[in-house]
Amino acid sequence: MLSPFEVNLLRSLEIGKLYSIDEASKVAKISKDAVLKAAYLLQEKGYAEVKEEIKKSYRLTEEGKEYLKEGLPEERLFKILKERRKIELSELEKEFGKTLLGIALGWLKRKKAVEIENGKLVLVRDDVKFEEKEALKLIAEGKWKDVPRDVLRTLLKRKLIEEDEEKEIFVKILQKPEVELKEFITDLTPELIISGKWREREFLKYDIRIPAKEIFVGKTHPYERIIRECRKIFLEMGFTEIKGHYVQPSFWNFDALFQPQDHPARDMQDTFYLNRYVDVPEDLAEKVKQTHENGWKTGSTGWGGKWDVNKARQLVLRTHTTAITIHYLAKHPEPPVKAFCIDRVYRREAIDPTHLPEFDQLEGVVLDENVGFKDLLGLLREFFLKMGFEDVRFRPGYFPYTEPSVEPEVYVEGLGWVELGGAGIFRKEVTEPLGIKGRVLAWGLGIGRLAMLRLGMKDLRKLYQPDLGWLRDCPAIRR
Repeated sequence: MLSPFEVNLLRSLEIGKLYSIDEASKVAKISKDAVLKAAYLLQEKGYAEVKEEIKKSYRLTEEGKEYLKEGLPEERLFKILKERRKIELSELEKEFGKTLLGIALGWLKRKKAVEIENGKLVLVRDDVKFEEKEALKLIAEGKWKDVPRDVLRTLLKRKLIEEDEEKEIFVKILQKPEVELKEFITDLTPELIISGKWREREFLKYDIRIPAKEIFVGKTHPYERIIRECRKIFLEMGFTEIKGHYVQPSFWNFDALFQPQDHPARDMQDTFYLNRYVDVPEDLAEKVKQTHENGWKTGSTGWGGKWDVNKARQLVLRTHTTAITIHYLAKHPEPPVKAFCIDRVYRREAIDPTHLPEFDQLEGVVLDENVGFKDLLGLLREFFLKMGFEDVRFRPGYFPYTEPSVEPEVYVEGLGWVELGGAGIFRKEVTEPLGIKGRVLAWGLGIGRLAMLRLGMKDLRKLYQPDLGWLRDCPAIRR
């Protein structure tokens, strides 16, 4: 069965004659899009042949236009050398500039026209041809077909010209059906209904088995979609989202969290330090200092040694978003508090399929008087269940600022148990010096690793690469 467009094209075009799409459109008196659609459909049915031709053309870049007007750098240098034969390179650098001289020198060396002797540039050939200059002139006049292919390649490599491609499509009718060409109804219009003519006509049948053309529409990046999903879960659970600066004093990033100043995580190989220092709250700094040195009033013995306030004053690119949540708790020490932060953190990590020097972290805290370890595990389990992970477990872990501490894991088919972060209850050495009243449940989860599991990826770097094929294939909604 033929569509009206196919019938029109078969009736209008001569058998065996090659028509461009523009010509066929004028002859058949239908749009170019309709001609294209009909031509490809007729080709599938054996009534037509569609040919595609790629036409190339070339045009000068801005640099190419400049060289056409002023002369190629090597051509200008050659003219000077032809008069003086030998010139100091330092003198030429002043006249041409370092970049332009490098270009000119490089191309004259390729033509074996110059040599360098004791800091001087010496001309060794007088019969040098600059076919590139003539080629630029021909291309500017639209006569690029007269330019040799090797010269075109050279000009493209030097970015003096740009290549344009234009696809032209032609259609040729091979044969016409022996049966009568009928026009079928594709759209039932009010006129057809009112006049009753639809009774005398046949309707076009659609083959629903033919695969539809893929349409790539705009959609949210899959990683951003997962971040939004995490945010939505915590907002629905009654949490407040908080934000903070990427650059933090070491005081909030390490010291306020009872992380000793000689802890390996503070080393230069783990942390991005800035050569800048800021003031820290004196009242809090004194309590933190005593807590580190002797435990202050927390019942702890501290880490011992001497605490250096200057180390606490140094700025760093935050290594975790706990720097934001602990600062927030210090400003809101009275329970109840439920807050979370989703943001970027930075560490000196070697780049590989599972590590990057910057990545996103989901941090959360709950401050209340009557919360405990079971509440923490229940909250995290609920989060992972909502994210689609059915099997969740926790194993003991160690962090300087929480006790007890755990590492949540989820089971993924084919991978087994995968660890997704750390959690625990803030130690008294963290909360009491900052005046925080009550227990604090805390956790930090790596969203990148979570996204890899959800999207079935093996390489974390792919989340940040402009891979259009992968982005198009990713479903717009969660299955």
